[in-house]
Amino acid sequence: METKEKFKDFVKNNPILLKYVKEGKMTWQQFYEIYDLYGEDKEAWKDYLKTEQPKQTNFDLPNFLKGLDLDGIQNGVNSLQRVLSLLQDMSSNKTIPTNNYKPRPIYKHFDD
Repeated sequence: METKEKFKDFVKNNPILLKYVKEGKMTWQQFYEIYDLYGEDKEAWKDYLKTEQPKQTNFDLPNFLKGLDLDGIQNGVNSLQRVLSLLQDMSSNKTIPTNNYKPRPIYKHFDD
């Protein structure tokens, strides 16, 4: 049972193993058997614990600008300006309605 708990900790520290199981290249049973035989020996795990280097992409401004829909962006900006203008008009025209209604006493008739 102690090996099983150590294996769980090993998997938690190396979540890349989950990728192999999800892709169907390995099973948890196969990983456990490797762990049971070799433990955390780096040579035994070197094929599975490779750290993937993030791919470097060069930012190409002209290609980025070609992909933009400038008309769509302009329409969005115009819509946003109209909404802000409407909200500004609503906030500047704050008028408090006056209440001129005075309730009549309950038992009083019109000519009393």
